[in-house]
This record gives sequence, C-alpha cells and structure tokens, in this order.
Amino acid sequence: MVTGVPRRGAAVHVVTTKRRYKGKLYQTHLLRRSYRDGGKVKNETLGNLSHLPEAVIDLIRRALKGEALVPAEERFEVVRSVHHGHVRAVLSALRRLGLERLLAARPCRERDLVVAMLVARLLEPCSKLATTRWWHVTTLPAQLGVEDATEDELYAAMDWLLERQLAVEKKLAARHLAEGGLALFDLTSSYFEGTCCPLAARGHNRDGKRNKLQVNYGLLTDRAGRPISVSVFSGNTGDPKTLVPEVEKIRQRFGIESFVMVGDRGMIAQKQIDALRERPGMEWITALRSDAIRELVEGGQLQLGLFDERNLFELRHPDYPGERLVACRNPELAKLRAHKRQSLLEATTKELETVRGMVTRGRLRGAGTIGVRVGRVVNKYKVAKHFALDIREDGFDYRLREDPVAAEAALDGIYVVRTSLPEERLDAADTVRSYKRLSDVERAFRSLKTVDLEVRPIRHWSENRVRAHIFLCTLAYYVEWHMIEAWRPLLFADEDQEAKATRDPVAPAQRSRKALQKVHTKRLEDGSLVHSFHTLLKNLAGIVQNLCRVPGNGKDAASFTLTTQPTPEQERALSLLATIAV
Repeated sequence: MVTGVPRRGAAVHVVTTKRRYKGKLYQTHLLRRSYRDGGKVKNETLGNLSHLPEAVIDLIRRALKGEALVPAEERFEVVRSVHHGHVRAVLSALRRLGLERLLAARPCRERDLVVAMLVARLLEPCSKLATTRWWHVTTLPAQLGVEDATEDELYAAMDWLLERQLAVEKKLAARHLAEGGLALFDLTSSYFEGTCCPLAARGHNRDGKRNKLQVNYGLLTDRAGRPISVSVFSGNTGDPKTLVPEVEKIRQRFGIESFVMVGDRGMIAQKQIDALRERPGMEWITALRSDAIRELVEGGQLQLGLFDERNLFELRHPDYPGERLVACRNPELAKLRAHKRQSLLEATTKELETVRGMVTRGRLRGAGTIGVRVGRVVNKYKVAKHFALDIREDGFDYRLREDPVAAEAALDGIYVVRTSLPEERLDAADTVRSYKRLSDVERAFRSLKTVDLEVRPIRHWSENRVRAHIFLCTLAYYVEWHMIEAWRPLLFADEDQEAKATRDPVAPAQRSRKALQKVHTKRLEDGSLVHSFHTLLKNLAGIVQNLCRVPGNGKDAASFTLTTQPTPEQERALSLLATIAV
C-alpha cells in the first residue's frame, strides 16, 4: 500500500530483505524513497511489492534505474527455430568415440553424409527420402554441412560406407577384442517389403511375419555386448552355417588367433565344434539341446536329486571328451515352462473339442479330411507329441500321453552349459555367466529391430544396399550402447553393473535397490524424472537454436543465433556424455 508521494529530488528504488524464521526463508520486496532532511538521508517505504511476480518486480527495479523498457518484438524477432539439443548429444557421443576417423581419416562429403544418417537413425529412423526432409527441422544438416543433400547422395554414401565396412570392423575389433578374450555371436532375421532382393528368402521367421521374405544377419560383440561386426546372409541360411565363416573373419581379417566363441545351442552344434577343434587356440561355450540332456538323465550321468541341495554342478561324460558340462536348474524358469506347457495343452484340447463338434454336426467327414483338420490343431501349438490320436471315417478320439508330459516336466528349468575351457581358465559359475551374456546380443537385436533403430522392414532392392543398411544400423547401435552406459544414472537402467560378476549365475537376475526405487517412483533421488533412452533424447530436443533479426529492415536486417539455455536436467545429461571413453 502506497504511503506517500515521492518528494522532488528523492530517489525511488526497490529494496529486497531476507530473514529466516524456524528454518524457513522469508523474502520481502519494498518500494522505498531516499531523501535529505536537514542534511540527513532518510528512507521512507512507499509500498510492499512482495505480492507481485518476480518478473514484474524486476521490471520495476530496472525502470527505476533508468533503463528504457520496450517490447521484445520491437528489439528483435525470431525468424526460425530448429531443434538442437538431441543433435548435440548424439554428435558429442559419436565424436567422443572417434567414429568419424574410423570411417575415414580425412573429412569428405561421403563421411559427413554417413555421420548425418547415423545421427538421424538414432533420432528419427525412417527412409532416406524422409530423412532428407525431416532433418531440416534440426541443426543436424547445418552442423555437418549437408543441407543440400539429396536422397540419391545418401544412397551413394551408403555404397561408400559398404566399401569401408571391413576396415571399420577391423578397427573396432582392435579396440574391443583381445587375444584369449570372449566373443559373442548370434543370428537373427528381418523381413522384406518386396521380392526383388537376391538375399530375400523364406526361412525361420523370428519377426512373426507370415509369408514374408527375410534376410538373416549375425552380430558379433565383445563380452560387454558392444557390436564389433555384422554379417549378412540369405534369409534361408541356418544358424550353424554362419559360425565358421565368422570365426575365420576374426582369425584372418581381424588377426585374432586365440579367443573364446560364445553361441547358443542352435549356433554351436557338434559339427561346428569339430570344425573349431581343427583351429589351434579356439575355445567355445555353448549349451546342450534338450534331447541330449534327456539322454544324460536317462543314462544316470545327470542325477536330478543333486539339485535338491544346489542349483549348479559340474560333470563329465565320455560322449564329450575334453569338455566340461555345467548342469543348472532355475526354479523360476521351471515354473514358467510348466505354466506355458499347461496353457498350450489346454488350448489344444479346447480346439480339438471344437473339431469334434464339427464332426458331430456333419461338417467334417472322412478320415482324410478329419485328419488334416486335427493335425492342423495339434501342430498349431507344437504339442502333437503329447497327444495320442485315433482318427476314423466317422470321427476321432484323442488322449493326453501322460508319460511324455511327465518326462518333459522333469527337465523343466534345467539346462547344461558345454565348454572346452579348462577350469583354471574359467570356473563353473563364470562359465554359466559367460553363456548368459548372450542376452546382451539379444538386447542389441531388440534395439536394432524395434523402437530404437527400426532396421525393419527392409525396403532396399540391391544386395549391397541391404548390407549397407544393416551395417549403418549396427554403427548407430554402437553409439547408442555407449550413450546408454553414460546415461545409466538418468535412465531406468541398473547402475550396479559390477554385481553381474558376483551374483548367483543361475538364479533370476535381481535389480539393485536403487534401480527398483527408480522403477517404482519414476523419479531420481533429486526428484527429477527418470527417462528411457528416447524420452531423454526428446527432452534434449527442447534445446533449440533460434535465428533472430532486427525487425523492419527486410532481407538486409542484421541477424544472430540464440540457443536455449539447458535446464539443470539437460545440462547433466550433456555433461555425462563427456565420460564416454574408447
């Protein structure tokens, strides 16, 4: 409330006072005037401004100091705004990894285009044509000097990249693979749109896309799951056929003679093991198939009673000379498999009853017709071996084969890891941990194929373009892998990675207390939000670069760039990327 009118010659100003009472800070903004009375300086409070917003109080303070305050739009205008923060983040990570020099030692147009496509793959995965249209709402093309790039130039840059694939992979192998170390390898597939590519073929479809042609590709990583190399095969290539060529690539092209290849039981079968034995310095870790485990149980070498006291033990068998077998039983996995089997049996029984009703109503007649329909049902859920069928001209009967079901149930949760490594190099627990590291390759496949990089569907017709596309996505995942590791404190990811080396190798993985707290509260310890990889990138996209100019001077107006100041959350995310090291 104003208490008076300023006298002539009086100085009016804003005074801010602060005091703390019972642990709480109180702040007061007062409008005061200073004047002389009889040679003395006196102060008089004219009003209390504390109820006004801070911005209004600041305007009053500046006006009283004599500043000329005019609307911002009269000083300058924003001509254009483009997203910048997420581009800055990915480019920062990419350059910390020295990826530009991996592609080519000297700057060139093709290198800049490939880097632009890598960044775009992480931020907005789409077709090459869509990429050249999307990236103009960001600072990406200006950062790399590719504003005028066309779709055809991007395709040419992909051809340029493919010519350098072996050289780039060799440098990555030198960084992350070592003599005697672990190398993880697994195979997956992605479906095609179209039928013209020579690599496109029908095979075991892992995408659940019926009647689609596909291409297979195998990913080689180091023990931590960092991608090193990717090999592309025809869509009908079986897993085992891809292993030996990959081993030869590591030995001959990467120059690593001695290493341990880790692959699943479908990848490293007996034929492949025989081939590996012919190569000095080669070791392997894999697992037995279910029929081989059943033979061990029936022969008495694998005694299930031993699992009553422990979940892991080692054994030897003459059928596996020079090898160690590590038998494991996971009770939680056993429960899941039992539940799944029961669900499949119930679903099959229900559909068989539906077919029985069709026969009763006369819709199905004859043993041949009935047999085809019944066979389709029992094969739908892959449980035909558990049903005994009696098909007649006028109907059919079925019964559940209890003994095979019980025999299969006895092996629920049991798996056997197989290795050529002696115990002094890797004990039983670490052997199992090494085999389970294949889950890191599965994580890479999920990132490549789903919401992160969207390698599928593949629309290229040329075989070389398909290979280049998959290699480009692999390099993008290499950058993403390191960004996720750096951003673990901000993501839902578990920060306690050292626990992997000491936890029970058989029991289900348990997240740390801190990670569970992030999952349940959705907030970090400082109260800020927890992010996924892509929501954090979108948050950084809020840092924009504004092109501003003085209004009223037309095209000749002076212009300047003004970038949004990062929030504390954004600043922390950007600073964490500085911890990335090769």
